[in-house]
Amino acid sequence: MGTNVRSDEELAASLEGDFTSEYADVNGVRLHYVTGGRGEPLFLLPGWPETWWEYRKVMPVLAERYRVVAVDIRGMGGSSRPEAGYEKKSMAADIRALAEHLGYERINIAGHGIGAMVAFAYAANHEAATKRLAIINTTHIDDSYQQFRLMPKPEDPGPHRWWLAFNIVPGFPEKALAGRYRVMVDYMLGLSLVNPDAVLPADRDVYAHAYDTPEAIRSSQAWFQAYQQDIDDFRGYGKLSVPVLGLAYGGFFDYMNRVLPACGSDVRVVEVKNTRNYMVEEQPETVAAELSAFFG
Repeated sequence: MGTNVRSDEELAASLEGDFTSEYADVNGVRLHYVTGGRGEPLFLLPGWPETWWEYRKVMPVLAERYRVVAVDIRGMGGSSRPEAGYEKKSMAADIRALAEHLGYERINIAGHGIGAMVAFAYAANHEAATKRLAIINTTHIDDSYQQFRLMPKPEDPGPHRWWLAFNIVPGFPEKALAGRYRVMVDYMLGLSLVNPDAVLPADRDVYAHAYDTPEAIRSSQAWFQAYQQDIDDFRGYGKLSVPVLGLAYGGFFDYMNRVLPACGSDVRVVEVKNTRNYMVEEQPETVAAELSAFFG
């Protein structure tokens, strides 16, 4: 991994527009976020193994219409790594506290991966504080996750999600990956990028640097280790009344188009072409256009 990884302040300043890297102490956690633009608040929550930097290609476009707030969720990047609180319902409370800290009663919110689960939990638990919700290529974890095979059959459709089990093993991943997390970053991106150059080596270094310490790996594991509680919480959520947009690639579109509409009363799912999991970085023009059209 490169030794000259730029700081969050330098990364924020490198974006077109007036973006700043900031921190807030809320709900027992210190959250790092990058903000810029004017208009209604639009919070962006990243996935694993990424940081707020995942949204670098869409933030300048979205900032022309919204006050963009890209957040490192609890345990990620520049945010703190407390011992507990990694249930998505608790992490949603972090975002609610940050929104209040910034003076926002209602926000638009979008998330990818783990961040999508937090964004969904935000809308489910703080519906009056949610204007619209966008879910990118992930649904909130439910009982179906417990049906994934440890040993897949040859006919089982890929990908084999071995990392879900890997990340709930206590104590081992940080021993295996500390100081060499670029291996995991490259593996996950290699699995899901149609165009590998959509995430350049310098960007991969940013992600690897953010996850490279034992503490960073421990806190990222905690997102996965909370999954059973997340499933239990999800069972208690009613249908969302806020408008919901789902963005999914071809291999996941059919599943999301079946599952997400059952979660809300106003749901639309859009297929994004020529991409897989990391569509925010691989198809930023499409993602920015869909989000802008949806959030209005």
